[in-house]
Amino acid sequence: MILKRVLLILLLLSISKFSHTPHLEVTSPSSWTNSSAWNHNATLWFILRPGSEFYTSYSYGFDVEFILRKIAHLSFFGILGLLFYWNLKEQKYRYLKAWLCVAAFAFLDEVHQAFIIGRDGRIVDVAIDSLGAAILLFVLYKVKKSAVKS
Repeated sequence: MILKRVLLILLLLSISKFSHTPHLEVTSPSSWTNSSAWNHNATLWFILRPGSEFYTSYSYGFDVEFILRKIAHLSFFGILGLLFYWNLKEQKYRYLKAWLCVAAFAFLDEVHQAFIIGRDGRIVDVAIDSLGAAILLFVLYKVKKSAVKS
């Protein structure tokens, strides 16, 4: 029981650490340890106001770095969905509650990224992160359902 909680906390902290790393590039491991740099001019209103960059699409290309980053988003948040599920008690709407936990964390994570120089927070990434969790939770549901039939 405690291992599930420790794994959940470690993944939450790992995602937060990567989100706090400016100019992070998946294809450049040396960038994974960049020192944090807060944008002290940013405010929550500046980030979340209607028409802000938070709600716009990406302005950069779809290169290998971009694709690998989105695969990482899907994977890490998918695993996070499973960890939230396994840490919730057996109850009604357990899958939905796990997914909502991931979606809430993904939103907060993207807002956090918007405060870091060299990073940006996007609502599109919240959707991608939430999709990763939805996919893995759906796979878990199907596996458990087929195991019950056997």
